[in-house]
Amino acid sequence: MLEPAAPGSRSARAFLRVGGLTVARQQVALALQLGCERVVCIAAGPSPELSELQQLIESDEAQFYLITQARALVGLVSAVDEVIVIADGLFATTSSLAALLEEGQGVLVQPIEQGLAAGFERIDLNHAFGGAMRLPGRIVERMAELPVDCDATSALLRIALQAGVRQKPIPQPDQARVFWTLVRSEDEAHALEPQWIRQRTRGEGDLSFSGALALLAVRSFGPALLHAGSGARFLVVAAAVLILLAIGAGWLGVAALGLGFVALSWIVRESAVMIARIETEQAVLRSGFDQKELFGWILDVLIVALASWGIPAVAGEGWFDRVFAPFMLVALLRILPRLVAQRWSGWFHDRALLALVLGGAMMAEAAEPTVMIAAGLLALGGILVPMGQGKLTRR
Repeated sequence: MLEPAAPGSRSARAFLRVGGLTVARQQVALALQLGCERVVCIAAGPSPELSELQQLIESDEAQFYLITQARALVGLVSAVDEVIVIADGLFATTSSLAALLEEGQGVLVQPIEQGLAAGFERIDLNHAFGGAMRLPGRIVERMAELPVDCDATSALLRIALQAGVRQKPIPQPDQARVFWTLVRSEDEAHALEPQWIRQRTRGEGDLSFSGALALLAVRSFGPALLHAGSGARFLVVAAAVLILLAIGAGWLGVAALGLGFVALSWIVRESAVMIARIETEQAVLRSGFDQKELFGWILDVLIVALASWGIPAVAGEGWFDRVFAPFMLVALLRILPRLVAQRWSGWFHDRALLALVLGGAMMAEAAEPTVMIAAGLLALGGILVPMGQGKLTRR
């Protein structure tokens, strides 16, 4: 972590941010995913960013070492160790990089044209370095013979090639699926962000109305939120505030408006889950925002309450009569996802769509028949789906 982010800059390129996540943090994610017991950072000296990385590494029960020159590695590595070496500024798709390194010892390489264009070191006439390698610890001992100011990655690369460590080609970079580049400046980091966020959110958003809206919002405004440092936490607070507004609107007798707030709250919270996964890099942290159950139950109770408040009172009816139909509607929406194929279950989980439909029905003064018809159709679906020769049933 020695290369500057720009000529004359005091900031290292390792701490450039792509989508709110530093390059160094993603590299640490890789090391922890591979089960490394010690993580050695070669840097100019202590810094707040390195302190954050140290806490992250030690929280995973690994050891952290900071050294300022490459030859200090000799005292930290024994002949029986294996060493993962990651180039300064390497930004690659963690899953693809981990899969190659998990296969065993080797030097990752790529075609010369591709590698030189991305800033990687030349190896020979046909190959450039791939930015990472897995080596036997005995190779590190030879660094004791090199000058104090040698470049650790370049030196280990040459020693490994001379020792006959096998070469392994990296996958062809594809902005939609696989990143494999060196991030060398702020401009390069910003240019990567839109494609990287699209990659991190591939497969996100259930086949549903709110899932599609949340995905669009994250891809449009995610970089700004991540760079602001607020990210998922800001969205979770916003979702909670919208719930409070929904309760207030219902209490004041404006149930349709309350359901509108519920719909917004659900979409904002879906966006928070996606942002949290981008922020934390799953290999490093397990995001608490993935726990949807509690939030879903709160919204279900609120939808039942608002729908009950929005149904006109009839003389002689008690509270149970008004709550029964909305309760059955929500209960059926909880049951049906267990019967249909996974790809369709998002529609039944989509509380934003439900809230908007009920809110629109209230504005059209048709809340009660809408709830009853919807509950009836869901009940009919629950009866018919298992008879469909298993085409729609869960595997």
